[in-house]
Amino acid sequence: MIAFLLRRLLYTLPIMLGVALVCFALVHLSPGDPLVSILPPDASAELQNQLRTLYGFDRSYPEQFASWVWRALHGDLGTSIATGRPVTEEVTKAVGNTLRLAVLATLIGFALGSVFGFVAGYFQNSWVDKAASLTSVLGVSVPHYWLGMVLVIVFAVQLNWLPPSGAGPGSSADWVWDWEHLRHMILPAVTMSVIPMGIVARTVRALVAEILAQEFIVGLRAKGLTDFGIFWHVVKNAAPTALAVMGLQLGYLLGGSILIETVFSWPGTGFLLNSAIFQRDLPLLQGTILVLATFFVVLNLVVDVVQTLLDPRIARA
Repeated sequence: MIAFLLRRLLYTLPIMLGVALVCFALVHLSPGDPLVSILPPDASAELQNQLRTLYGFDRSYPEQFASWVWRALHGDLGTSIATGRPVTEEVTKAVGNTLRLAVLATLIGFALGSVFGFVAGYFQNSWVDKAASLTSVLGVSVPHYWLGMVLVIVFAVQLNWLPPSGAGPGSSADWVWDWEHLRHMILPAVTMSVIPMGIVARTVRALVAEILAQEFIVGLRAKGLTDFGIFWHVVKNAAPTALAVMGLQLGYLLGGSILIETVFSWPGTGFLLNSAIFQRDLPLLQGTILVLATFFVVLNLVVDVVQTLLDPRIARA
């Protein structure tokens, strides 16, 4: 187990270096001047050169990349061009908000998707299977930003049950664990959970159908094992793959929630990325993408380790 963990840790080093290189290249190769948001229209050439030197844009791309990686290893992601605040401070606050929302959405999606998947797998080709499968297909197919707007119209505007936007009362970005702040999480979390729910349901349904058709299930029934005992064996065999899917969906939600957070004005990494893109804030854009990519790689590592604990055959392979 220790050898497997060390090997997986070793694999993450070139992955993170590649992620940093791709992130840096994509951001810098995109058109536009990163200083246009803070330079006045009549800025002199001397002022432009001073700002380029201050932010390091006057150096070659390899020098900028090496300097950026070295500072990132020490926890310094630079300074935001638009706000003048440290990128680390901006990203840390946004990541906390997105992580809370993504974890809640993943738990909702995983719970509902597992229930639909197990029900559909156990009652194959029945009306229950068709209803659960239709629900999962709709969850994957419906645009989540459109669903978010519909939920706002129904539950916030017409019924006035839940707040339409923000992370707290008065559009505050400071999080407190109380009911008022939790109410602001419900609509965006439910909206984000729809796609993971559909993917998990389809995956679990296929796993359960495949496991129930295997010979060892027939042997367990022949030995007189109860339905609950057989269900427990199905759960243990389906858990590693379902857990891997859940981990990937959590990673996708952390980095792919731009539209949802924009619709609900949720002050997370998606909202931060959206602002950085429109303001051409390169340090903030690079830092946010790097942190999200690091989360994704770490999540994959954690999922691999948990999978190995649940199924030792993975480590032996």
